Amino acid sequence: MSEPGRVVPARRRGLADEVADRVRDAIFGGAYPPGAQLREVELSAALGVSRGPVREALLKLEREGLVRSEWHRGAIVTTLSEVDVAELDSLRSALEQLAVRLVVANAPEADLAAIDEVVDRMDRARDEHEMVRCDIDFHDAVYAASGHRRLVEAWQAIRSQVYLFLLTRIGVNSDGYLASIPAEHRRLASALRARDAEKALELFAVHRGEAFAVLTGRR
Repeated sequence: MSEPGRVVPARRRGLADEVADRVRDAIFGGAYPPGAQLREVELSAALGVSRGPVREALLKLEREGLVRSEWHRGAIVTTLSEVDVAELDSLRSALEQLAVRLVVANAPEADLAAIDEVVDRMDRARDEHEMVRCDIDFHDAVYAASGHRRLVEAWQAIRSQVYLFLLTRIGVNSDGYLASIPAEHRRLASALRARDAEKALELFAVHRGEAFAVLTGRR
């Protein structure tokens, strides 16, 4: 028991964090699609660690919304429900509108160049999973350019779920995805660079709406 007014030294959790990073990357890379079971024993053997860090890592991913626990199946990769899709879309909309307005008003050249660099990488994406990774990197760069620390933290809180949202989108329908996404994001970046808030907001809304329409069967 700690003395009054004293804190207990923090326990190192580096290994669990590393395991979480590996499992998250595997999910984002398509190795574990939505609904896939994440068995502690198998992950422990594959990663060469004990089950303790794996268990901690899965709890971390559950807090991110990337994994869910079911009493009869254990940990599984989250399958987004219609409610999940709608809530993520509306929350992302609210955060993104603020980010776009801040970028248009205040972003320095270096931050705009970082956004452009991600768009350039999209032209070289080899498959849908790499394109989704670039898509998330693009939005990372937009939020970073906003210069609003708490807004960035709010984005980070839903980032893994938005990543899963986009992975689900390509799982439902990826027709024309690789061909259309780079040009779509180049238009977004151009509107930000032009400091045209209304145009940028319109284009970002259309961009979000495309994925939402695919996931809800409205396209």
